[in-house]
Amino acid sequence: MRTWSFRGVPRLKIIGGSGGRLLATLVATKLGMKASETEIRRFPDGEKYIRINEDLAGQDVVIIQSIHHQPDELLFEYLLLCDTANDLGAKKVIAVLPYFAYARQDSRFNPGEVVSFRTVTKLIEDVGTSELFSVDMHQHRVERASDLFRIPVHNLTASALLAEYVKANLSLQKPIVIGPDEESEQWASTAAKVIGGDHDVLEKKRLSPDTVEIETRSLAVNGRDVLLVDDIISTGGTIVEASKLLKKQGARRVIVACTHPILAHDALAKIYESGVEVVVGTDTVPSPVSYVSVAPLIADAIKKL
Repeated sequence: MRTWSFRGVPRLKIIGGSGGRLLATLVATKLGMKASETEIRRFPDGEKYIRINEDLAGQDVVIIQSIHHQPDELLFEYLLLCDTANDLGAKKVIAVLPYFAYARQDSRFNPGEVVSFRTVTKLIEDVGTSELFSVDMHQHRVERASDLFRIPVHNLTASALLAEYVKANLSLQKPIVIGPDEESEQWASTAAKVIGGDHDVLEKKRLSPDTVEIETRSLAVNGRDVLLVDDIISTGGTIVEASKLLKKQGARRVIVACTHPILAHDALAKIYESGVEVVVGTDTVPSPVSYVSVAPLIADAIKKL
C-alpha cells in the first residue's frame, strides 16, 4: 500500500470540507492514509470558523468538497480552506469538487444575466487552486471544462462505476442503455460497453425549466430491460417523461442511473410513480439512492498526481 511519503516524510494531505468529509475519509482509506483533522463550526452571528489541525508546510493538499444543495456556503468554505492551506505553506492545493455547482450557466442567454460558471472559475483560480478534479461536470455547451480555466482541470466520469453496480446487482435481460437527451450519449456509450448492450438517446425539447417533452428515435425496447443514464437528476422531469415513453413502447423494466442525485422536492417519488424500478446514484451528492461511491475513482486520480 502506497504511503505517500518521500524519504519517510509524508507529502500528501487530504482535507474534507462540510460537503466532502465522508468522501475524504473514504478516499484517504483507499490510499492507505487518514484524512486531516479540521474543525468547522459557526460563530453566534452565523460566520464560519475553520481550523486545519495539520502541518501543511511543503505538502500537496487535496481538498474534497462537493458543492451541492448549499452551493454558496460550500463554495465559500472551499475558498477559505484553499486560501488557508496556501497561507500555511502548502506546496500546492488540488481541488476535488465532485459535484460542481454553477456549471450550467456558462453563457449569457438574456441581457444582464450573471455568467456564474465564469465567475466561479475565477474565484477558484484566484484563491490559489493549482489543479481541479470534478466528476461528470454538468456542462452544456462547453466541450471541455478546461477551456474555461487557466489551471489543469480533469472531468472524471462515474458512468462505468454505475454500470458495474447495475450489472452486478440487477440481473438485466436483453439490456439496452438509453440517454434521455443527446448530451447524455457519452455516458450511455460508456455504460453500454460495461453491461454489454446497445445504446441510444432520446430527443428532448424543454418547454420550461421544469417541463420537458420527449420524442423517440428509432428504438427497439420492447421486451428489453432499459438502463436510463444521465449525469444529474434535479427535479426528475426528464426521467419521468422518458420512463413513461419507454414503458409505453414495451420496455420490460426501466432502471435509472445518475452521477448526481440532487432529487429536489419530491423528484424521487415522481420517478418511481412513472414506472422506474430502481434508481442508482453516487455519493457525489448524498441521497437515499447513493449506492455507488466515487471514492475509488478519485483515489485512482490522486495516485496519478
